Amino acid sequence: MIRVLFFAHLGEQVGERQVTWPHVPDTVGKLKEEVEARYGLPLDRVMTAVNEEYARDDAPLQPGDTVAFIPPVSGG
Repeated sequence: MIRVLFFAHLGEQVGERQVTWPHVPDTVGKLKEEVEARYGLPLDRVMTAVNEEYARDDAPLQPGDTVAFIPPVSGG
């Protein structure tokens, strides 16, 4: 099991800022595919962090990990 965090508008679209994912996909990329399929979120432009460290789509996942999806932000 892993914990998935959704920041900014992603949390609003999902309806929760945090969910528990019942199984552990092999990689961040696989998790993104599952999240996109379940919630209809486009995650191709989001940053991903695993245990508070930025991670690429090929990064492996382990039980107990915390994965955060962070959309791009703009300033003004």
